[in-house]
Amino acid sequence: MTELGGYQDHIAEVDLSSEQVNYRGVDDEDAKKYIGARGLGVKELFEAGADVDPLSPENRLCFMNGPLTGTQTVMSGRIAIVTKSPLTGTVTDSHHGGWSGARLKWAGFDGLVFDGRAEKPVYAYVEDDEVELRSADHLMGRGVHDTIDAIGEEVDGQIGKNLSVMAIGPGGENEVRYACIVNEDDRASGRGGTGCVMGNKNLKAVVVKSGTRMPKPKDPETFKEGYQQAMQVIQESDVTAPNEGGLSLYGTNVLMNITEEMDGLPTKNGKFTSTSAFRDAGEGDIDAERVSGENVRENILVDEPTCHSCPVACKKEVEVTAEHKGEEMNVRMESYEYESAFALGPNSGHTERDDIAVMIDICNDIGVDTIEMGNMFAMAMEASEKGYHDHELDWGDTERMIDLITEVGERDGEFADLLAAGQKRMAEALDAEDCRLDVKGQSIAAYDPRCMKGMGIAYATSNRGACHLRAYTPAAEILGVPQKVDPYEWEGKGELTATFQDLHAVSDSFDICKFNAFAEGIEEYVLQYSGMTGMEVTEDELFETGERIYTLERYYNNLAGFDGTDDSLPDRFVEGEGAMPGQGGSEGELCELDEMKAEYYEHRGWVDGVVPDEKLEALGIEVGPGTGVSSSGSGAPADD
Repeated sequence: MTELGGYQDHIAEVDLSSEQVNYRGVDDEDAKKYIGARGLGVKELFEAGADVDPLSPENRLCFMNGPLTGTQTVMSGRIAIVTKSPLTGTVTDSHHGGWSGARLKWAGFDGLVFDGRAEKPVYAYVEDDEVELRSADHLMGRGVHDTIDAIGEEVDGQIGKNLSVMAIGPGGENEVRYACIVNEDDRASGRGGTGCVMGNKNLKAVVVKSGTRMPKPKDPETFKEGYQQAMQVIQESDVTAPNEGGLSLYGTNVLMNITEEMDGLPTKNGKFTSTSAFRDAGEGDIDAERVSGENVRENILVDEPTCHSCPVACKKEVEVTAEHKGEEMNVRMESYEYESAFALGPNSGHTERDDIAVMIDICNDIGVDTIEMGNMFAMAMEASEKGYHDHELDWGDTERMIDLITEVGERDGEFADLLAAGQKRMAEALDAEDCRLDVKGQSIAAYDPRCMKGMGIAYATSNRGACHLRAYTPAAEILGVPQKVDPYEWEGKGELTATFQDLHAVSDSFDICKFNAFAEGIEEYVLQYSGMTGMEVTEDELFETGERIYTLERYYNNLAGFDGTDDSLPDRFVEGEGAMPGQGGSEGELCELDEMKAEYYEHRGWVDGVVPDEKLEALGIEVGPGTGVSSSGSGAPADD
């Protein structure tokens, strides 16, 4: 039990196999060491054991809040979903915004922990400190949007007013390994296959009817100081200023033109580092500007909704009419995001703005990760070009891409099954290893590590596979936050990446939006966290907490068989020809990964990617008997 402020001191343990629900409080020591949301979720997963099959009843699926979620804290509408990934086999945490996290907190919960597998499809209904399992037979086979509408008709409440629905579509039901969980605001816990685990558990949705129990700060004066300071820096930032900053005006897609101009936008499965280089090579007429935030705002923007307690409003709702197979498709969807547009657009060899909107909407409804889906297309296109398979999919074939998303979700055919398996498994099946752009099985995001060297070491050492959000080094390399660093310089990037990883482990455990980090820093975090919980912490103590969370994740992965050799990058980023000729600043550049890894491991105190016992002890990470890892780098359990 905990008396710290910000917590409801209430977690539901839901055994889907027996349909039993038990309740417990939040352990005070765990709250102090791991905060909440991502941190406590990883602790829950660690206690279940690292040797479980991700697609087994023994895998644990955790919906977790942090102590700042659903409070007055700026940008505090997030929720973390933590599990063992069926895509990578690593620990994964995937967050989404909107109002789901806040409503779960107001309904009286810090977390929902699902174990087992339901005999028949169910959904969890959450209200007033209670969880009830209800039949979902009538919802099976439905898309996310239809599922949410149907639930809205049968439960007491209003979707988007006092009801949140976190649901899976056919992608999760049919165990696409990168299926995601999507809420009523089209906000997705997208990466790592959380929806695949949910489908494997026969859990169609989690429905939350919010109460009115917003936690109050234990130390109101300190919290008020932190809140006011946070609001001031957000309003003064060129990136986050409401109605003025780039995120507020153009959403995440403000980055499209920026990365294109600095030759950092992977194009045609990363064979080029910009669409301009693609054109210069005579590959075709595509242009990143056509799918940029500026273009979207000028031509197809219809609304700018926001998440709980957020003044930035980065979501850009759009409406398009596109032609598909001679018929008009009218789509209104939220929101046109940078990563989605990159993967389903330039990296797949086209910049058809409205077709991308259609594909994002279908991905949301089917319930699959837009980044992974787009990159699967790009990999399959290159593999087709090289003769590794004879399934029809040409570069920029948007008509086929649109149809394939549904086919993948339904697992309709051999090609759909290949695409549903993820890059690592598809490469193995086709003997197409040279077409993979993933780390640990999860594909890269929209930042080329030949141009942004920090992103290279961040991809390689991310505990959940290639990821731009574990350590968002483009903040420093592109936007100059907290200070500008040379994106082409590798020295110092190991330490920079570790610092960002620890800081984001803290914000993910609060759980607040990462975009606040474009303005806020550790000082604002300390004030808001101390004020809410009533527990005084220093900046160093908070950074150490972030390091403890990140290290526990790495230790979990070590126990699961990851030994540091998988802290790697696709070959085209680190050896051979590197970037294609004629690509401006990135011409001939490669990513100096080995040098950065040496720097990174030294800073972390790890032995070639493995956490030694002395580091666990120094951080106060308690492990049970038989869970040691050999410091030789084997990743195998050590002798007791």
